[in-house]
Amino acid sequence: MLAYSGRRLLAAIPLVWGVLTIVFLLLEAAPGRPFDLDAGPGVDPDAAGRLRQAFGADRPLPERYLGWLWSCVTAEWGVSFALRRPVAELLRETVGNTFRLAGVVIVLQFLLGSAAGVTAAWSRRRWLDRGIVTAASILYSVPSFCLGLVLTWILSVKLGYLPVSQMRSLDASSLGHLPRFLDALRHLVLPCLSLTLPAAAGVALYVRDELKAVMGLGFMRAARARGHGERDAALLRQALRNAALPALNLMGVALPGLLGGSVVIEALFAWPGMGRLAYQAVLSRDEPLILACTLVFSVLVILGSLLADLLSAAVDPRVRESLS
Repeated sequence: MLAYSGRRLLAAIPLVWGVLTIVFLLLEAAPGRPFDLDAGPGVDPDAAGRLRQAFGADRPLPERYLGWLWSCVTAEWGVSFALRRPVAELLRETVGNTFRLAGVVIVLQFLLGSAAGVTAAWSRRRWLDRGIVTAASILYSVPSFCLGLVLTWILSVKLGYLPVSQMRSLDASSLGHLPRFLDALRHLVLPCLSLTLPAAAGVALYVRDELKAVMGLGFMRAARARGHGERDAALLRQALRNAALPALNLMGVALPGLLGGSVVIEALFAWPGMGRLAYQAVLSRDEPLILACTLVFSVLVILGSLLADLLSAAVDPRVRESLS
């Protein structure tokens, strides 16, 4: 397993390099130049040029490209054009908030989705199966930001149950430990639901289809022939064990979608995470910040895919043997 992990990490290096190169070239191909927005009406036109020179944005393209690649190796990502602060410092302040949101969403989407999928596949009531599939199909087709707007309008604007934005209230620092925790929990609900419900719906549909397929396999028919009832608990455990592997593989696919969705949701709810930081960087064409966020997101996606493979190997000895 260690050898396999090492090979995967080594293979990820050219992949990350390719992603960073593509993003760098796309930024160069985009219209305009850095600091053009700063040279607005009433501003000295030479000011933008002096800013480009001060931040090194006027250097030739190959020199800036090689300098950026070297900064990835040394983790010295320079200074943000827009915020005038070190990029590494900005990422340290925001990455933990993104992990907090993404961690809760990943746990909830697989718990809720797996429970709904198992219920739909194993239920004797056909109407319950159809109801879960219909509700999951509708939720899965709704973009997370649209769902976030609807939930905000209902739960915040109309009912006033939850705060609209931010990660905590302005007076949270003056509260006790339990009120501060509850305040943070209330701020977490809306962005968490906006990301969790569509993702959990996809997991539910996937788990239901996998369980239905496993229940029709030969070893399941043989188990029923040996006297196990159609809804026997031992039969359910055997089916879940065989359906768990595809569900674990789904986790590696879910992480890129979650990181992409977090950019929109963090911007929508003013959640101070790395997704919102990347969104602001794109709006201001902050090249060092855009490239650093791309690097971090790429590494997280690759590590998520590797983790899904390792979990699959832990569950299925056949996968473990193929990886060794």
